[in-house]
Amino acid sequence: MRIQIEQNQLMKHVNIVQKGISSKTTLPILDGILIETVDGRIKLTGTDLELGIESYIDGNVLEEGSIVINSRIFGDIVRKLPNETIDIVTKENKMNILCRTSEFNLIGNPALEYPELPTLIDQYSIKIPMDLFKSTIRQTVFATTQDETRPILTGVLFEIIDDKASFVALDGYRLALKTIKVNSSEDFKVVVPGKTLIELNKILEDEEDDIDVVLTPSHIVFKLGDTVVYSRLLEGQFLNYRDIIREEHNTRVKLNRKEFQNSLERASLLAKEEKANLVKLNILEDKLIIKSNSEIGNVHEELPIEKTGEDVQIAFNSRYILDGIKAMDVEEIDLFFMGSLNPCIIRPCESDNYTYLVLPVRLARDDY
Repeated sequence: MRIQIEQNQLMKHVNIVQKGISSKTTLPILDGILIETVDGRIKLTGTDLELGIESYIDGNVLEEGSIVINSRIFGDIVRKLPNETIDIVTKENKMNILCRTSEFNLIGNPALEYPELPTLIDQYSIKIPMDLFKSTIRQTVFATTQDETRPILTGVLFEIIDDKASFVALDGYRLALKTIKVNSSEDFKVVVPGKTLIELNKILEDEEDDIDVVLTPSHIVFKLGDTVVYSRLLEGQFLNYRDIIREEHNTRVKLNRKEFQNSLERASLLAKEEKANLVKLNILEDKLIIKSNSEIGNVHEELPIEKTGEDVQIAFNSRYILDGIKAMDVEEIDLFFMGSLNPCIIRPCESDNYTYLVLPVRLARDDY
């Protein structure tokens, strides 16, 4: 193989496919990037067998060929080279890299040893605007669990019913639900690994161009421009989230989201001195009092609110509350309560397309 390619273009696409490569693999071949020529273009591939990423680059293909080269070393070399044309020549699993006065010689592996990404059969696809999909991932994936003993909850439920797509993540302490409108001729329900969506979000750009989402019985595929991301789906039964989100409430509180976030962040400076990150909320007629105390001191915050319904005393892990309100791009939010022992539901004012639910921490009344 002999190719010529601009350093900045190669670096961009190496960074993309490296997101599909695991640092913990036990198969040496999976430490590598597959570099090959396909139809006059240069194709890079990285995979950990669960997640796979292909990216195509325009360059000057002088001689067809392929090689697998160590991802970390190749990426570090390309990153340090000047922004000039790079000449890459491979022969018998050896790679020569030449850029201006810099020359590297590396040992690679044959492309035949590299695992193939899945062939798409029985596929069905829909289109979603890239910027909308990016914000949807940001507003949900943080609520997945890192607990591998509950693998289904490490993923995000992706469900389409009657042209409405719902994305749901929960970890047993909080739940994030985002709904968007789509055009779909079929209804379906799949669970996408959270890791896939986190890496995909790093690749997605804030553009209105559509991303093609392709579904097969065992995989989901995201096509965005010159890059294709493949991922296995998670198997298992996702919790019935509709049973968790109740619509009735005794108390509704309307307040400024940013002011609430700032007060919680100040209160959590002391809360994080304790294991539970505990903050206590006392909701009165026209104000919300936030308290937190630890062995080194205490904090008292007050916020103006609009309240309908009963007064409430309730406590939360501050991190769980903060994660949810930081994900909302609105000025004002509504908090809905059903006493001090039931979950708090948080929604943007004037919108019902995002719901965040967080469980309280049970405290004795004397502790408030």
